[in-house]
Amino acid sequence: MEFSKKLRRGYLNSSITLICILISVPCLLILLISTLRLPDVSLERGGIGSYRALKLRTSLEEDRLGVLGEMMIEMLPNDLAFTVFVPSEKAFGHVLKLQANDSLVEHKANNTIAILSRVLGFSAIPQHLPSRRVPFGREISLDSISGFRLYACKASDSALVVNTVRSKRVDLRRGEIIVHIMTGVIMDAEFEQSFQPDYEDEG
Repeated sequence: MEFSKKLRRGYLNSSITLICILISVPCLLILLISTLRLPDVSLERGGIGSYRALKLRTSLEEDRLGVLGEMMIEMLPNDLAFTVFVPSEKAFGHVLKLQANDSLVEHKANNTIAILSRVLGFSAIPQHLPSRRVPFGREISLDSISGFRLYACKASDSALVVNTVRSKRVDLRRGEIIVHIMTGVIMDAEFEQSFQPDYEDEG
């Protein structure tokens, strides 16, 4: 009789302990979650997410290689060591007047490919050149695959500068190819002249 009372009391104590555990665990989880600093959620302009995430997404979009840049890279074998100084999407449009959505239509595609291959000849070198190997304030001389001479150095703000064109993003990889995205287009004076506007004398 005494044993059955002890057994019942033990069972009751165990049940109470189990119920306390089941109640306290969710309470502890709620307390823990409420003390964590979660990012602010912005609902302005229908957008959801923190300003930092929005800024990061915008930055990545601005610095991406783009369709024309990818086309340039695909002209090289990706299993050999090359470094390419690829114009940014903005530079393609501003300097070369090329836009991915317009320059690749059927009647313009051949001309676009010819321009890209010419720019590739000026801006690709047959070796690896990561940005860390370019010295600060002192130029190094390199020959592009077309024989065009390139002069590279690193500015005080760590930007890569090649023939006076600054980098926008450095050290991207495409297989064995190192890609530096540049704010302008590296080309010789004669080729550059073909993209200058013609001014006619009036009078």
